[in-house]
Amino acid sequence: MKILQINASARREGANSTRVANTIVERLKAAHPGAQVTVRDLAVMPHPVLDEAALGALFTPADQRTPAQHARVALDDALIAEIQAHDTLVLGVPMYNFGVPVQLKSWIDAIARVGVTFRYTEQGPEGLLKGKQVYIALARGGLYRDTAKDAQVPYLKNVLGFLGMTDVRFIYAEGLAMGADAAEQGFAQAQADLEAAFA
Repeated sequence: MKILQINASARREGANSTRVANTIVERLKAAHPGAQVTVRDLAVMPHPVLDEAALGALFTPADQRTPAQHARVALDDALIAEIQAHDTLVLGVPMYNFGVPVQLKSWIDAIARVGVTFRYTEQGPEGLLKGKQVYIALARGGLYRDTAKDAQVPYLKNVLGFLGMTDVRFIYAEGLAMGADAAEQGFAQAQADLEAAFA
């Protein structure tokens, strides 16, 4: 097993989402001795946002790109090659203002490339990152699971499914800002979700 862990918190240290993601990875390693783990921390190595210059580079034919455009596209190429090389993905995702962190959005924008990780066919779009297991560690200050205020889960299911990753399992740690007892219960729920995912 080759595991790619993406830590999407803006915090380099002490992130609850990273704590839960680490627990998932340890559980995977226990179930699959010899598993290889690659960690990409987007707080330590943030990916540049998709801006006008990046779009210009991506839509310029490779043989006509400037050195700066080649360098910009190469950053995205590296992330695409990385996810293609792994069969299991673990995402540590905190909730910021009801959405995903900009760090994670930039990573998604980088790996979503037509003709490479998805394509359009006569039957509609087809994701090309198939056959991967995805575990998503969600850390929230409040309680949003299965409510209309949870915009993260539908978005992540949609965008990952669009890219071909349909085996997605969510591990919830919620109520982490509601006091010590609530936080303890939130981490216990995450552990229960994890055990259910492996049952």
